[in-house]
Amino acid sequence: MKLLRYGPAGSERPALLDADGNMRDISQYVDDIDAQTLAPEGLAKLAALNPMDLPLVDGTPRIGSAIARPGKFLCVGLNYADHARETGKEPPAEPVLFSKATTAMCGPYDNVEIPRGSDRTDWEIELGIVIGKRAKYVSEADALDYVAGYALVNDVSERRFQSERGGQWVKGKSHDTFGPVGPWMVTKDEIADVQNIDLWLDVDGERRQTGNTKTMIFGVAHLVHYISQFMTLEAGDIIATGTPPGVGLGMKPPTFLKEGQVVTLGAAGLGEQRQVMVQA
Repeated sequence: MKLLRYGPAGSERPALLDADGNMRDISQYVDDIDAQTLAPEGLAKLAALNPMDLPLVDGTPRIGSAIARPGKFLCVGLNYADHARETGKEPPAEPVLFSKATTAMCGPYDNVEIPRGSDRTDWEIELGIVIGKRAKYVSEADALDYVAGYALVNDVSERRFQSERGGQWVKGKSHDTFGPVGPWMVTKDEIADVQNIDLWLDVDGERRQTGNTKTMIFGVAHLVHYISQFMTLEAGDIIATGTPPGVGLGMKPPTFLKEGQVVTLGAAGLGEQRQVMVQA
């Protein structure tokens, strides 16, 4: 299934895509695409529905973040060796973890704000893992049993805030709109091999990033296992798994986003996003 949310920001309704790519409202069955819906029982209830019996969503409404605000929005840094090197760092021996504020989440086609005082706003296409049930001290062999599905994430970053303002990376990762998620979450049964997903990102139509999840340093199963050793993961939590090379910070000279530029990105099976940069 492909699950999504549509409508004005703060008033989104849950939906799924039918075989023809049409949105079908599922609000009579679930309140939102949230922890309860993403649990195994919730997904099983939706999978039993006949999409053609569901109300068709008319027009072209705004698409919101694919997941209602989760308990945790976690990120993995430097998870592609080429990306680590382009930023001047060596590939890590263990996953680098940091948090992104859940208030950064927005829809896949919403405008992205350049923060006040920013001169280094950057792009990062990433595969997002969506957790489906409580995971604590899980083994790597069982880790995918705790995954509900996957979604496209743009881990927008302000590099000066991230690296030069002291403390942790969260400062450069958490501005409002720095976390577009979607357009949908695809359940894991529709992804044949999560470690073989093509990723791409363009700025103003010019290709910046091309990658594939097979080149991750730490794969999806390892990340879920590893993170669960340090904290309990819960249904609805999102893990952004790192970005392939081609970010603005790694260009020569470094190149960052300006007001009016358009970022488009996509991943096989996960859909596409489009954001216009605006000044906060």
